[in-house]
This record gives sequence, C-alpha cells and structure tokens, in this order.
Amino acid sequence: MLKTVCAQLAPTGVLRAGINMSNPLLVSGQHDGGPYGVSPDLAEKLAEKLGIGVELIPFEGPGVLADALNDNVWDICNIANEAKRASTISFSVAYCEIEATYMVPSGSSITRLDQVDQPGNRIVSKHRAAYDLWLHANIKHATIINTASMDESFKQFAEGGFEVLACLRPKLMEQQINMPNTRILTGNFSKVSQAIGMRYGCPEAAAFLNDFIKESTSSGYIAELFDKYGVTGKLTLPSP
Repeated sequence: MLKTVCAQLAPTGVLRAGINMSNPLLVSGQHDGGPYGVSPDLAEKLAEKLGIGVELIPFEGPGVLADALNDNVWDICNIANEAKRASTISFSVAYCEIEATYMVPSGSSITRLDQVDQPGNRIVSKHRAAYDLWLHANIKHATIINTASMDESFKQFAEGGFEVLACLRPKLMEQQINMPNTRILTGNFSKVSQAIGMRYGCPEAAAFLNDFIKESTSSGYIAELFDKYGVTGKLTLPSP
C-alpha cells in the first residue's frame, strides 16, 4: 500500500511540496533551509511518514501555486480548499480553519455582515485569495476592488476612502493596531479551510492524505505546530 501511495504521490522519489508564502500564519519565514512554519512542517511530516525526502517549493501566492498544477513542478500543494480550485485539485480534509470577515471605517453605517453586499459599497480584497474567490462567487451588488497583496489591500482601504476591507480576521486584528479609526465586524462571511492538495486520479494517495491529516489532528500534532509558531487562537482546528 505505501509503495503505491509513494508512486502516486511522489513519482520522482522526493515529495515536492508547493508552499504558499503569502500567508504569514502558515509560513513564519525563511532560512537557509527554506520556508518554515506550520505548512512546511506538515509537508516534512508527511514525507517522513512516507519514508522519502522532501523539497519545499515556495510560491508567492495561492493563485500561482494552483496554476502550476499542469507544470508538474509540485506533488502536493498546501493552500486553502476553495470550490474553484477543487475543480482541478483533489484536496484532503482540512487541517485548520481561518475566519474571513470585514473591516469598515469606525463611522460606517455598516454594522452587520449582511449589510455589506449593497450597491455603492466597494470591497477591497487581495486578488485570488480564497476569501476573494468566495466574494466573486457570492457578492451580487457591491463592487470588489482587487489588489496584488494583503498589504496593498490595507493600504488601498486606508488611503482610498473605500467602504469595506475583506481579509482574514487575524490579519485584520493585527493591522487594526495601526488603524484605530476602524471596526471589525462580528462573525465571518467565510471560513478558509487549509488543506493539502494533489492531482486527481490517485485514490490510494488521496485516502492516505486524509488519514494522515486525521491522525495529525487527533494526536495533537497540528495543535503542537500552532503553539510552536505562536498562531494558537489565530488558526483553529477544523469544525467537527
């Protein structure tokens, strides 16, 4: 069984793991050995479970990482499971969740999530983030203003006089320290589920990935990674 899984998941004999570098909750930084954090550690643990080596391949964002599927440069990708991506990428069960919500100016009349999608409201959002894909699929009346990065979305919102900023709750809370004249809305419009993706057509490998994530969660390993990298409370274990 393990031999079959390795052949499907890592045909070169080394697990090539695509790492999304734009999420600071999952990738804490880089050193001489490459990326480190929750996501890279999980990829290394998977390779250890398979009994093979690992190559961590950094990508500047989840969109370009997902696009590289047909380039055959990665075997697994650690990005958010989102409906559009799942049409071409086979995802494991989630290993963590991150709330996505809205920030508004402190004087805004918007006080609830359901007041955002109205004509005249402009929502600033990082292009092709998982929550941005949700917005494009679900927002019907407000206008979405896309930026190239999370940092750029905060800058645009602060300087451009826009009505709403969409982002991950932990990032909003972090940035609000420097943006006192803002409010973060209660609740979430989406929960971003982080998972391990692979190509379709490898059923044994897909089952192995699911078992690996479930075991890593139930054993406390995922929670240990949260503590190790100081993201407990910012990342949460998947809902039952």
